[in-house]
Amino acid sequence: MAKIGVLQMTSGIDPAVNAATLVEAIGDAGAAGAVMLFTPEMSGLIDRDRYRAAHSIVAQDDDVVLASVRAATVANGIWVHLGSLAIRRPDGKFANRGFVIDPIGAIRASYDKLHLFDVDLPSGESWRESSAYVAGETATVIDTPAGTVGTSICYDLRFADLYRALSDAGATILSVPAAFTRPTGRAHWHLLLRARAIEASAFVVAAAQTGVHEDGRETYGHSLVVDPWGDVLLDMGEAAGLAFAEIDPARIEEVRSRLPVIAHRRTIPLVSIVG
Repeated sequence: MAKIGVLQMTSGIDPAVNAATLVEAIGDAGAAGAVMLFTPEMSGLIDRDRYRAAHSIVAQDDDVVLASVRAATVANGIWVHLGSLAIRRPDGKFANRGFVIDPIGAIRASYDKLHLFDVDLPSGESWRESSAYVAGETATVIDTPAGTVGTSICYDLRFADLYRALSDAGATILSVPAAFTRPTGRAHWHLLLRARAIEASAFVVAAAQTGVHEDGRETYGHSLVVDPWGDVLLDMGEAAGLAFAEIDPARIEEVRSRLPVIAHRRTIPLVSIVG
């Protein structure tokens, strides 16, 4: 059994304030005996005013949030999946980048969000993530004390082929840090996360943003931990804070032995259409 922490945040426009929240949570998770803490998408900054936000988005080596989290992992002897930060790339464009950091502060894995959120919602909300961010090109799987973690970010959740690739590569935990809108969260969050867990016979850990943010956006919350059978082990509701769950590797083996869906996967040839 591995105890994990899940941090649900209402990140604001000041990276230093968000960094302090993260450092406190890392300390609390370490003190509670968690081997790993999972945090949401955009843990370091949420600001839909892109002109103002641009002044806070810096290169990875200069990011105060990343530096603070790395120092806190060392101080508390805990792994952290820092769900994502807004990072300025060498070409001046932005990346929505997640990090897996070990207890000596080393970045063991990083990855850029693969699918960018360009949508028009029935509520009237319109989002064009691609107007500021560049999509990643590769997925990442990393061994941790909690299990083998396959990484993704938020909108990636809607693309099942990504999670097939991650589980094919050995992932036993699918991590989905997110800042889901309230309309899409109410409609699809629980359904999609449970489906991804069932399809991969893996745990899903989804640390989420929640509530009304300083920039006026509203996020859904409901950080979840789902087991390989699709049972919800943790639902944090709408309040920001820290919660814990147990990851039992025996549960993975139990489910996969009863329903060996990964072993039964096939590559389906293209169907020819006869007109």
